[in-house]
Amino acid sequence: MAQNFLSCDRDQVMLLPPDMSEWLPSEHLARFVIELVDQLDLSEIYGYYRQDGHGRPAHDPAMMTALVLYSYALGVRSSRVIERRCVEDVACRVISANRQPDHATIARFRARHQAALSWLFFEVLAMCREAGMAQVGTVAVDSTKLAANASLEANRTADQLRAEAERILEEAAEVDAREDELYGERRGDELPEALADPRTRAARIRELLERVHEREREVESARAQMHARREEHEQRTGRRLVGRPPAAAPAYKQRRTLAKKHNLTDPDSGIVRHRGMLMQGYNIQTAVAEGQIILATQVTGVASDAAQLAATVELASENLARAGITEPISEVLADAGYWNTEQVGQLQDQGLRVLVPPRERVAASPERLHPTARQMTAALATDAGKDAYRRRQQIVEPVFAGWKHIRGITRVLRRGKTAVQAEVDLIATTHNLLKLYRHRLAIA
Repeated sequence: MAQNFLSCDRDQVMLLPPDMSEWLPSEHLARFVIELVDQLDLSEIYGYYRQDGHGRPAHDPAMMTALVLYSYALGVRSSRVIERRCVEDVACRVISANRQPDHATIARFRARHQAALSWLFFEVLAMCREAGMAQVGTVAVDSTKLAANASLEANRTADQLRAEAERILEEAAEVDAREDELYGERRGDELPEALADPRTRAARIRELLERVHEREREVESARAQMHARREEHEQRTGRRLVGRPPAAAPAYKQRRTLAKKHNLTDPDSGIVRHRGMLMQGYNIQTAVAEGQIILATQVTGVASDAAQLAATVELASENLARAGITEPISEVLADAGYWNTEQVGQLQDQGLRVLVPPRERVAASPERLHPTARQMTAALATDAGKDAYRRRQQIVEPVFAGWKHIRGITRVLRRGKTAVQAEVDLIATTHNLLKLYRHRLAIA
């Protein structure tokens, strides 16, 4: 008796069922994304296209939106990989209705409609709230570092930028001299693209040098105001102002500001520390509610978290209002990296319960601590404070684990703060989308 196998005849005409609804199980993520997109307001995206129907037909915006959201939910953000999956992946073929948009079309759609795609974050957040998932009372704030689409080697100090600008000008002058010698008064070949194209390295160096000059002017203005205040006080009172007079050279913080490096590839990115190593990247500030629902993300090129707490909480409150959620934030949890006496006091003045371990060293006498730090230390030492603060890790840490270890998102692909913020908005939107998808599977 012959062996018994399922048929594998690749030459038969009807290998796959003709009805695309049969290609995927009913509970598949792709089906959920299609149904969710049907409920979203895409009027801004549709409004971009001509109403009279003239011109070459575009891909259906709802299909393109579903394709982008599904791909981001899986951690696939490269437009070329998405294009390939529209051929090779059954779920992407179902979403695209067997269309195969090329990578340039996908990239243009994402860039052209980045503001409208970012706005979908609020609609998905509202859906999470309706499903009873986003309990807003307690919010945990934390950050994660994502590598930029740039290299550490592309960083330059102000002096290095000036030297490189001089080198480019000298090279351009040499090219002009060679062409004058070769062609005389006749027109010859144009300058090399790297020297002539305003969008290339030379233009970026000019832009960065302008930033350097602006920073130098700010430092000089601050020093001038400091001197003016001391002189005005001395003339008015006849006594010197209390405190150390300004030195002839800029202060330490001002020197650090002037010594800041600039990246030629992505000037908005910064040098951040990640797992003990320096990395060219972005610091992603994130506010997360119980249930691990993201309320806000904010992209910065600053490595430190110390001055980010109040702004992140404020953005979370604004996002809740945009999503139509009226429940206020009542408790904020953050790690010691966010300790900032002024900002903690500011949030407490708003009636919020704030739990952030002070970074100030506990002196031999507690009276030497700042009153806010002393009060915080006492609150965290109680059993109630310990139990409340312990929830911070449970709320926010799994979010970054999902980004980096499950979806494989460890770097951004776009450049410039605005584009990176739009990319992170899509990452956060699809994180909440996945939470909503799993919630509906659990209650089905």
